[in-house]
Amino acid sequence: MDKHVATVIDKKFFWHKALDNSKECPERLMFIYDNLEKFGYTDKLLMVPSKEASDETICSVHSNLYLSQIKKFALNSNLYAYDKDTYLSEDSPFVAKLAAGSCCALADTIMQESIQKAFALVRPPGHHAEMGRGSGFCIFNNVAITANHLIGKYDLNRILIVDFDVHHCNGTQDIFYDSSKVLVLSVHQADIYPFTGKSEEIGTGEGKGYNINIPVPSQFGDIEYSYIFGNVVQDVVQSYLPQVIIVSAGFDGHVDDPISKINLSARGYGLIANALRSFADKYCDGKLFYVLEGGYNIPSLWSSVKVSLDMLLKDKPDEASFSYSQRAKNIIDKDLPQEIKQKWLVY
Repeated sequence: MDKHVATVIDKKFFWHKALDNSKECPERLMFIYDNLEKFGYTDKLLMVPSKEASDETICSVHSNLYLSQIKKFALNSNLYAYDKDTYLSEDSPFVAKLAAGSCCALADTIMQESIQKAFALVRPPGHHAEMGRGSGFCIFNNVAITANHLIGKYDLNRILIVDFDVHHCNGTQDIFYDSSKVLVLSVHQADIYPFTGKSEEIGTGEGKGYNINIPVPSQFGDIEYSYIFGNVVQDVVQSYLPQVIIVSAGFDGHVDDPISKINLSARGYGLIANALRSFADKYCDGKLFYVLEGGYNIPSLWSSVKVSLDMLLKDKPDEASFSYSQRAKNIIDKDLPQEIKQKWLVY
C-alpha cells in the first residue's frame, strides 16, 4: 500500500499522568491508539519512530531557566507544585521532550521524503507553553519547537501555524510575536482561558501583521467556522504562500466537549481538514502537518481525529465549498483589524 500520511505512535506518551482525574490524561491517547488498530489505520499510516528532543532543541524556543524548573518540579511529591493545572510527574520532562522531538522527526519526514502529510498523535499538548512558562496542561510548545526546527534546519521563512483549539495559543503567539518567519492564526472561543488572543494583538516589530486572532462567541459551530476558513484562512494562505502549514489541532471545540461552549461536530472538523488539505495542495506543495492539542471528551476526540485522518488519507481532497454565515461575517467585519484585512485578505 502506498502510504502518504505519517504519524508517531508510542505508548511512552502514557507515562505522563496524574493520580487524580485530570482532563488531560493518558486515556485520551489510549482510546485513539486502540481505535487506530481496531479500524485498520495502522496499516494505512507510515509509522515514524519517536524521538526525544535534546535540551538544546527545547532551549531553542524555551529558556534554560524554564527547562531547569520543569526538571526540578517534576521531582516534587506534589504533582501540582509548579502549576494548578499543569501537573508534573517524574516522567513528565521525558514525555514532553518525546512529544516535541517526535514532532520534529515527523517534520523531517515531510521535508525529506515523498510524504507530504503527517499527524502527530502525541501528548502532552503544547500551545499554551510560553518561552519561560508552562500552563494549561502544556509543558513544551510542540508546534513552536517544530517551526523553529524547520527554520534552523531547512531555512524556511514562511511557516503558517493554524490553531483551531478552542483556547487561544498564548504560548505560540508569545514565541513568534516579533517574527515574520512564522504567521500564527488562531480561531478560538472569546473570553475563556487563557484570556488572551484579542483581535488587536497583531504582532510587533518584524512580526507586526503576522499574528491573527479571531476570537468567536460561544455557540459558533460548523457553519460559522466554514465561513471563517473560506473567507479568512483561505485568503491568508493564498497571500502568504506558506512553505508548510502546521496545525495546532485541538478538538475541544466539539459540541460534546465539557471544556467549552463551541458547537463544532466531527463533520465540521472533517470540513476544516478538507479545507486545509485543499489549501496546502494548492498553495504550499501539499505540506500539511497536524499536531494534537486539546480534546477532553474521549469519544468525540476520537471521532474528530478519525474524520481528520480520513481527509488526509484521501488521494485528493473533496472539492472545497464553504457556508455563508452572517454572524461570522459580522465578527470579521467588526473585529478583524484593518491592517490585517489590508495585508492578507483578497478582495
